Amino acid sequence: MRGVVVDFDEGRGDGVLKSDSGEEFYFHCLEIADGTRVIPVGARVRASRGVGRLGHDEARQLIQLDTAR
Repeated sequence: MRGVVVDFDEGRGDGVLKSDSGEEFYFHCLEIADGTRVIPVGARVRASRGVGRLGHDEARQLIQLDTAR
């Protein structure tokens, strides 16, 4: 899926991705694929969808897309 990071709390290390279809998914900074632990609000990303530790749908393996395209 593709979407936009709509919330990210650097202190907690978690955020929310809003998919292009309008669904919102929680994610943890460990799911940022490039190994960084911070991603800016407003970043366009590609991610997979998976079930997290608590059994809820979450965004996984976030890859920040090149904004110039």
